[in-house]
Amino acid sequence: MQPLAVSHMSIVSSLGPGQEATLDALHTGRSGLKPCSFETVTLDTHIGEVAGVNDVRLPDNLASFECRNNRLAEMALHRDGFAEAVAGARERYGADRIGVFLGTSTSGILSAELAFRARDPQTGALPAAFSFATTHSTGSLADFVRHRLGLTGPAFVVSSACATTSKVFANAARMIAADLCDAAVVGGADSLCLTTLYGFHSLELVSPTPCRPFDAERSGVSLGEGAGFALLERANQSPAAGTVHLLGAGESNDAHHMSTPHPDGLGARLAMERALASAALRPGDIDYVNLHGTATTYGDAAEDQAITGLLGTCTPVSSTKGYTGHTLGAAGIVEAIISVLALRTGLIPGSPQTRILDPALRSRYLTANETGRLDRVMTNSFGFGGSNSSLIFGWAA
Repeated sequence: MQPLAVSHMSIVSSLGPGQEATLDALHTGRSGLKPCSFETVTLDTHIGEVAGVNDVRLPDNLASFECRNNRLAEMALHRDGFAEAVAGARERYGADRIGVFLGTSTSGILSAELAFRARDPQTGALPAAFSFATTHSTGSLADFVRHRLGLTGPAFVVSSACATTSKVFANAARMIAADLCDAAVVGGADSLCLTTLYGFHSLELVSPTPCRPFDAERSGVSLGEGAGFALLERANQSPAAGTVHLLGAGESNDAHHMSTPHPDGLGARLAMERALASAALRPGDIDYVNLHGTATTYGDAAEDQAITGLLGTCTPVSSTKGYTGHTLGAAGIVEAIISVLALRTGLIPGSPQTRILDPALRSRYLTANETGRLDRVMTNSFGFGGSNSSLIFGWAA
């Protein structure tokens, strides 16, 4: 794979809007998780809810896209100077040469839930104002973002559970390599809704306390929401100092079970091996791994098997879901951006909720922050149905 420059990023999560708020939380150990008070949900759990989403208003000409998911996307598009950076790229390449490859899992499901509540009591008809195509549909996100950024290049939405916004990096790399575009906006958004919260509860995967990845007493996920975007461009022959590149991407599907990973982490390991191969790197070249680390009993154990089997027990690893919660379809982009921030600052984030490490897990899991030079980091995203994705970021060679 030819390296791609990560020329700009934006992020919104329960840690706050923007890269600065994210870094502040990582430095201070401030988690964004809080007791659930979302909508009419009565579950005993903690969630990573983004503040201020309900106050966001879309432009009048895009009012038909009004839903929580697109409001989250709007927040991220206008953070960290991202929309301005894309405008500059549009001037360089042309609107038709910038691709938009995004991911979402929940999309605008909440809008459909609210519409269902308001259905006609006699006929059961949904409100006339409800628009499936511009809210609930997964395609709504890319359509909204393309309009908002004034882009006309190739576009599509990936929806592959929790690996969704990691896989779009590989999609963009292939599209640029095929000369279908010169640059790409990647990322996406996933927002809280009742279907997700009660769905994970029905699977007995939701923790009553803030999630504790790799903890001996971990009891499940804390669900969250978030959005983020990255602008990828072909690597410059003489990159500017401090330019981070996407060096490799690996994907797999272990097809073991609909919601449980292969116990030996075979699919996870295959994705990591493919990421290393595409970057022409060896396992020892990785300085830190941001784990998928959901704090489920089987998920953490399977990932630990994959990590130690491939990278050994010396590489520092951690999960940042104790900060943001599991942002589901947005986890890939949220954790990719955190990984790039780790590269840029030398901060290796610990795990704020994890207290006592599970002695059965052998990875070098960090409960406290460490600092030092990082050259290459890996980030893992694994989803239901065995959909796995690993990305590697590093400095220009």
